[in-house]
Amino acid sequence: MAALSPRMMAGAGLLAATLAAQPAAARTDISPYIEVQQVLSFDLSNDDALGDDVVTYTSVAAGLDAAISTRRIEVGASYRYERRIGWGDSIADDDIHSGLVRANVAVTRGLSLEAGALAARARAEIGGDGLGSLTGDNPNSTQVYTIYAGPTLSTHAGPLEIGAGYRASYTHVEDNNVINTNPAQAPVDYVDHSTYHQATASVGISPGEMLPFGWIVSGGYEREDAAQLDQRYEGYYGRVDVTVPVTPTLALVGGVGYEQIEISQRDVLLDAGGNPVLDNNGRFQGDPNSPRLLAYDVDEIIWDVGLLWRPSARLELSARVGHRYDTTIYNGYLTYQTSPNSSLQAAVYNEISSFGRQTANTLSGLPTDFTIGRNGFGQFNGCAFADDGSGCFDTGFQSLNAANFRSRGGSIAWSGGRGPWSYGVGAGYQNRRYLAPATGANFSLDGVEDEAFTLQANVGHQLSPVSSLDGNLYASWFNSGIPGEADVFSSGGSATYSMSFYNGLSAQASAGLFANDVDGEDTEWLGTVLLGLSYGF
Repeated sequence: MAALSPRMMAGAGLLAATLAAQPAAARTDISPYIEVQQVLSFDLSNDDALGDDVVTYTSVAAGLDAAISTRRIEVGASYRYERRIGWGDSIADDDIHSGLVRANVAVTRGLSLEAGALAARARAEIGGDGLGSLTGDNPNSTQVYTIYAGPTLSTHAGPLEIGAGYRASYTHVEDNNVINTNPAQAPVDYVDHSTYHQATASVGISPGEMLPFGWIVSGGYEREDAAQLDQRYEGYYGRVDVTVPVTPTLALVGGVGYEQIEISQRDVLLDAGGNPVLDNNGRFQGDPNSPRLLAYDVDEIIWDVGLLWRPSARLELSARVGHRYDTTIYNGYLTYQTSPNSSLQAAVYNEISSFGRQTANTLSGLPTDFTIGRNGFGQFNGCAFADDGSGCFDTGFQSLNAANFRSRGGSIAWSGGRGPWSYGVGAGYQNRRYLAPATGANFSLDGVEDEAFTLQANVGHQLSPVSSLDGNLYASWFNSGIPGEADVFSSGGSATYSMSFYNGLSAQASAGLFANDVDGEDTEWLGTVLLGLSYGF
């Protein structure tokens, strides 16, 4: 991939158009940069660690960090493009895109347009290596792109509060030929690309406006069309919610409604032995003569009850229990401004999702003012931190199965800074129970459960006006429910020392140690050293 793909060109165009739209007098912080780095990675698990298992390459990178806040425009961006040039035959030349863009433009009073883009790396083969440091030659990683945009309306008609929104998103996973290459494992399907549409509308009245309680009537429609097997998700819902204040800081909340969800796809194209016919990229192919097969179909009354506690402007807690997806569900969130310079967010969720919808919803849930975590080698580590909403993608990036799934889990993120210190910690857990129809294939993901847990931590210290020291730690566990598939644990850390010289020139030295443990195999240890120069414009 020697050039930007059409998806990233669209994301770059979004960023360029938004930057160009700002007034000349706007308060902005735009920091483009270029870098040249020399990277050395060596396998510490090998007896001859400084011999054949040494990988060295030159990295040439260009990036942009931007934060824009005006009366009508808000933009947050952190994007990096890296070209890796291998020495000899130790590593193939490669391109790496990583980063986030989030933008919000106030079109008129009450009407805004928001958009976002994501570029990151995800694990490809389920039982393969973890992502590790994302340096060197990691054949079990592939590029993920997501972009979304849509308008949001928030207005009033007397005491009535009226809201509406629409979002369209597109998610693409690049080809990766390592998938479905293990003959001892039954093949499973992997994500290719999907489009996702969401439309919502609501009308309601706040407590105390006309009645002692508040109410809201809302409805929504979702549809995702995935390339793999012509997969389709379609959902409708409508509900009424009430909020009953009990004290000035505590309210009881509850709602009831109706929901219909249907997930369907084509059958798998099989060979004479009943095995899926794979394309050149290891993905399944659909049978063009197949009728649509149901993977999930629910048509039911939904409800939930709970509480909302807001003892101060700094703390808010919501917790609910109810019935949805034909089972009992639990949802909740906590936001706490722990100090003027730090915040804590936590959430528990229960939903029907897919790789594409989950990635797009995490992206759209981020604010425009964020800081993304990068390890000492410049790679996005999967988490974005902000005072008013953080999010991590890395739990979902542990598996690229194309099937929809029942997703249950939670996340927590704490970030902030004080004086010369800055920090961010994020952790997430996810349990997926896959939803798939009965097909002619020898193996189905239906009912299979996997689990993923991830942890990210970053800390930085400004040693002097011209020097800083930063550290990064991560750990991830992935337990596959596929019979015979290996569980994977990976962890590591890095440290980076940076020094600025003059006129935007700076130097960087990084060192990292990473471990990858696949069940049934010896633990692999990788050491990486980086020396580089950067110039900021």
